[in-house]
Amino acid sequence: MPVQPQLIRPDDASIAAAMTHTLTALAGVFHALGGGEHTLNLVVERADGTFVTGRADLSVGTAPLRLAVLSEDEFDTLRMLLVFALEGSTVRNAVLIATTAAEPNPRACGWNVRSGWLHPMDTDALQEAVTPCPGVPAVRRDAYRAPVLAQFPNANEEAPRG
Repeated sequence: MPVQPQLIRPDDASIAAAMTHTLTALAGVFHALGGGEHTLNLVVERADGTFVTGRADLSVGTAPLRLAVLSEDEFDTLRMLLVFALEGSTVRNAVLIATTAAEPNPRACGWNVRSGWLHPMDTDALQEAVTPCPGVPAVRRDAYRAPVLAQFPNANEEAPRG
């Protein structure tokens, strides 16, 4: 039986920096998505080869500015997974996909986590990822390129390791 690498807990300073990056990243995602009903799906491949997922349904309003989440627990789980994905020392790969309710088809965009930040996914790879398997009842989503998210590094933080 192959031995899997053991996950080592990141230090508190790295986690704190990743928490700050996560809040900045999520604010950028919400701004990029704009008003409407959205679903965020995060898939994380840990360093030990296991996969962990998070999902959150939310509503963003622009006039007045508001954010409502369907389940606080689901949102907290997604946010925690994103912290560890952005910190990077316990994660191999991570992808965040945002689906926006739209007519006639929902729209989807996505970001890969690399070097401690969210980078827009290639639209061809995204379209392949969101296309339902043959014979599986699912709604078709139109893929579009996710916007580049502004990153505001803090000079006092340790640089992410991801």
